[in-house]
Amino acid sequence: MTEQGYSLAELVISVCAEAFRDDGEVIVTGIGALPRIGAGLAKMTFAPDILTTEGEGWFTSEPVGPGKRAVEPEIEGIAHYDRVFSALYSGKRHALVAPVQLDRWGQANISVIGDHRKPKAAMLGARGFPGNSVLHPNSFFIPTHNKRAFVEGEVDFVCMAGYNPDRYVNGKPPAGLDLRIIVTDLCVMDFGAPQHAIRIKSLHPGVAFDEVQANTGFPLVRPEGVIPITPAPTAQQLAIICRIDPNNIRASVFKDNPPGVRAAVGEAA
Repeated sequence: MTEQGYSLAELVISVCAEAFRDDGEVIVTGIGALPRIGAGLAKMTFAPDILTTEGEGWFTSEPVGPGKRAVEPEIEGIAHYDRVFSALYSGKRHALVAPVQLDRWGQANISVIGDHRKPKAAMLGARGFPGNSVLHPNSFFIPTHNKRAFVEGEVDFVCMAGYNPDRYVNGKPPAGLDLRIIVTDLCVMDFGAPQHAIRIKSLHPGVAFDEVQANTGFPLVRPEGVIPITPAPTAQQLAIICRIDPNNIRASVFKDNPPGVRAAVGEAA
């Protein structure tokens, strides 16, 4: 928490939690510290039926945050491969993933930057992205909103199916394709515009639409009227975030742990 009441990381956590609202009894996976804490926040507030793991092989009564544990969590059940993948294959999972690149169709890349035959950088490989993208809902967290992340054309290597009709087999989209929200350090977006175009859902406090567009490699859909401001986390949410993340790992995600309300140009930080 900062002098202004909450940090950008805590704002992002509260938004990530909203990704899981109304999901019901599903396994949720938050990739990275903030999505993981966000999943825990959802479970401890408005989504008690979601299942979270402690990051290894167990479902827990309360969510387990990142970092060193002071006490071992209460175990509810085993989260072995068979159980997890059975849920995944049946669509009973919602993942909040963190790709390196995302394009206007929601196609995501975690594999390589540049030409696949001679890449500038090699990363994880496609891993489970191809199947996950058509078997259950997915949302995204991209910590640095810029044109390297939100690319102009297609991502360098398509690891996750998206709403690009040129990629559809026989012209039909995958039956299970369900892309939800995108959370960044500047805003929240979704795929709710016509033809699943990416649109602004809310701007973080102090951020303007033009700034978001200037840092995006493709045109964004602007909603009619005044663009909503991303709601601040409540005092209750902040207390729960501290409980889930007693190691304050969240403070290390964004450089210098900036406040959730951006200072105006020329205003002292």
